[in-house]
Amino acid sequence: MNRILIIGYGSIGKRHVRNILKFTNSQIIIYTKRSDLDFKTNRVIITDSLDYCLSQKPNIGFICNETSYHIPIALKLAKAGLDLFLEKPLSDSIKGVKQLEKIVKQKKIITQMGHHMRFHDCIIKIRKLIKQNKVGRIISIQVENGSYLPDWHPNEDYTKSYAGKKGMGGGIILTQIHDIDYLYWFFGNPKSIFSFSGKLSDLKISSEDYSSSIIQFPNRITAELHLDFFQGPEYRGCKIKGTNGIITWNSIDNKIKFFNNRNKKWEIILNITNYERNQLYVDEIKHFLKCVKNRKKTINPLADGIKTLNIALTMKKSSRTNKLIELK
Repeated sequence: MNRILIIGYGSIGKRHVRNILKFTNSQIIIYTKRSDLDFKTNRVIITDSLDYCLSQKPNIGFICNETSYHIPIALKLAKAGLDLFLEKPLSDSIKGVKQLEKIVKQKKIITQMGHHMRFHDCIIKIRKLIKQNKVGRIISIQVENGSYLPDWHPNEDYTKSYAGKKGMGGGIILTQIHDIDYLYWFFGNPKSIFSFSGKLSDLKISSEDYSSSIIQFPNRITAELHLDFFQGPEYRGCKIKGTNGIITWNSIDNKIKFFNNRNKKWEIILNITNYERNQLYVDEIKHFLKCVKNRKKTINPLADGIKTLNIALTMKKSSRTNKLIELK
């Protein structure tokens, strides 16, 4: 039986605890400073002592605390030999990342990033269509992700959320790194990036709430990526344009549509009518635990998290310097 240590009990920590309790028989140890938690089960231990957590001999760690604290905690857990599920983004800087990578390799630790969009049926299908050359030679992509930050957790004060705090690794670029991740998953590491980002809305936050980037991938594939914290209703979508036609998807209707340039007609390739957002989180946990059991590499290991973080940090740097940056 797995003994899972959950670091942090914010919104994502709560979600993982609920899903682990419901869909597995694992024991859970929650590391949190909160003293108001009460579980009606003997499968959960709550403590504010990391030493006590480790004395309970967990074999898996879920890093769910604030972004800027991910790496220091991950290093401690990796040194103790725990397999690691790391919530996105990996960090807000590259400090300590190489050291973590080295320990993970030495101890043969199974790792997975919390980029749950890789478990979305539409994203999985679009990736297959790209591999099957459905749109021919891809020329350009438009990706958009916009939502209104105060709506994320209506019962909480958004001004206290780490997502809006620059010093805690917040901001639209790192917080919504999912879209950067699936572009990387589709097309590989970019060749160059030019970005503009900033705090443009009236939201009472210290981090950037808008980002617009031109990202050039191998084979001269060019993506336009728009991210914001001030759009309502929530919208996520992408349009992929190639020599054979166009693939489109958005989160409003969850349909993948293909426009065929030859017959000038639209075709519905996938239509999800009963989309349940939490299923993405359940599926990613099940995948991770299966890989831990079989000692197999996950769909999204630490190495991918490092690549995606590097893209996000390059977007920030490009905006800061107002320069096109080429990636090595």
